[in-house]
Amino acid sequence: MIRFQLTMEQFADRFFGPEGNAREHSFVALRGNEPVGLILGGIREYEGVPTMRCGALAVIPEERGRGVSRRLMELHDQEAVSRGCRQLYLEVIAGNERAISFYDKLGYRKVYELSYFHLKDTGHLRPVAGKEMAVRRTEWASFEAWVAQRRYFHLNWQNDLNSIRESSAFSFFRAAINDETVGMLAITGDGRISVLLVDRRFRGRGAATMLLGTAARELNLSRMSVSLANNAEMEGFLLGRGFQRDSLFQYEMYLSLPRANSAEML
Repeated sequence: MIRFQLTMEQFADRFFGPEGNAREHSFVALRGNEPVGLILGGIREYEGVPTMRCGALAVIPEERGRGVSRRLMELHDQEAVSRGCRQLYLEVIAGNERAISFYDKLGYRKVYELSYFHLKDTGHLRPVAGKEMAVRRTEWASFEAWVAQRRYFHLNWQNDLNSIRESSAFSFFRAAINDETVGMLAITGDGRISVLLVDRRFRGRGAATMLLGTAARELNLSRMSVSLANNAEMEGFLLGRGFQRDSLFQYEMYLSLPRANSAEML
């Protein structure tokens, strides 16, 4: 449903960079010497659980319905178990009923709905910090330590701290009141927000808007975008600041795995 026209270098940068896929966890299906299918896998400690993510599953049209996808998923599953993973995870576009039915039959279940929002004009997000609150750039280490202690909500794979750590595209901003950190923002140079978080004790004081406004000014951003999973509070904030929800959304689907040594334990 999404067509990619990429060179080999662009493909590697996109799928084997911050996405977390690795060649040693991925498989190619061959018909003779010709590749006909592909599954990409990446392993990460995700929300405290060793997780194998399916970063992509693709089969050429001529080979569909011949069991190629199922065999690739079997290898994906076996690789995850052999590496000690406790769950499988993937995203699928809502409306792709063929794929959703396929994953359902394999035992995956929908857990989160992943929505996308965009802001076409950041002009109204340019407040000037007052005496009480200040917003400044900060370093990754400070950002990570503060956010890790305040994980109030689920972060999808692309916005997880591991993905941010593996990317060089992010700038980090800190909002503080009397030098006490009250909020943090991670955003790329093209306006993609991964984390916008304000301490619950300080919400309603404009920290989130000031973080966005400062980033827009310092990074010269005219547009912003963000993805989030089942976060009604954040969604309400975004809509109130002029963000629009995209028509495209995805499901996050999970499958729990048995322990590799479960038979020995029994």
